[in-house]
Amino acid sequence: MTILITGVAGFIGSNLAETLLLEGHQIIGIDNFDPFYNKQIKLNNLSSFIHHPLFTFIEGDICDAELYTNTKLLNIQCIVHLAAKAGVRPSIDVPEKYFTANANGTILLLEFAKHNNIKKFVFASSSSVYGKNSNSPWQEDSTELMPISPYAASKIAAETIGKVYAHLYNINFIALRFFTVYGPRQRPDLAIHKFFKQIYNEEIIELYGKGDTYRDYTFIDDILKGLNAAIFSTTISDGFNTFNLGNCYQVSLANLVQHIEKITGIKAKLNYLNEQPGDVKATCADINKSKNILNYNPQTSITDGLMAFNTWFKKTNNL
Repeated sequence: MTILITGVAGFIGSNLAETLLLEGHQIIGIDNFDPFYNKQIKLNNLSSFIHHPLFTFIEGDICDAELYTNTKLLNIQCIVHLAAKAGVRPSIDVPEKYFTANANGTILLLEFAKHNNIKKFVFASSSSVYGKNSNSPWQEDSTELMPISPYAASKIAAETIGKVYAHLYNINFIALRFFTVYGPRQRPDLAIHKFFKQIYNEEIIELYGKGDTYRDYTFIDDILKGLNAAIFSTTISDGFNTFNLGNCYQVSLANLVQHIEKITGIKAKLNYLNEQPGDVKATCADINKSKNILNYNPQTSITDGLMAFNTWFKKTNNL
């Protein structure tokens, strides 16, 4: 297949591109090197496959209409839309930028799909769409999407737009709701990456709340299997679909730090702060639908996943 991946230089995008190239697929990757974090990190993500004969890179912004006139965007059979304005807390300060990137950007990509007869569109949604829904573990058919951040609302908006295009233009729109993805190449602003960096540098780790928030941490290799299934599955019904990609296993923030202390052999210095606006208390995925339709079956324990991240982190930082 020829597959377009947006956000290809990011954490999930670069891992997915590398995997699909190894399988022999033609990959066209788009990234605008958003300054949310250091561009060099993203260039490093691309370095292992940037010169691969089956890979074509386009530096561009999905919100720029001119991007879609690029002559390299040919013969695409599937779009995997991972590009987004990232971060729950920053979205509270500049909500309009999040809706421009995450909602309007998705519309432009769907218009491109419509005009080029691309019938499969895999979209990176987020567990944050469930928000304050108390019916844990969260199920895809829940009508209680209760977002508490502009970021989460922008993801719901993109899903809703996808549903419209699926109805009007017979596009198979597959929204994958990711649950706290971690592993090698994880963004430096996310908790696990930050905590490893701070503990090795003997810096203070700031924990919001009392360390009693819970997350359904999902290792990148398991996410890639879910993505692969969504891209190539012949069992997903036509039209609009949503799937949870998580572990259905919660880990508290305090317990996460204890795991990292054990793996690194270093005692963390902790400072407890007030809870942050936009953060939900707990996340947990019901993955039965993904198991039944995508044959999704996450295998990586939090201990094994953190050990793999630690190996990558030490190698990357020459520790």
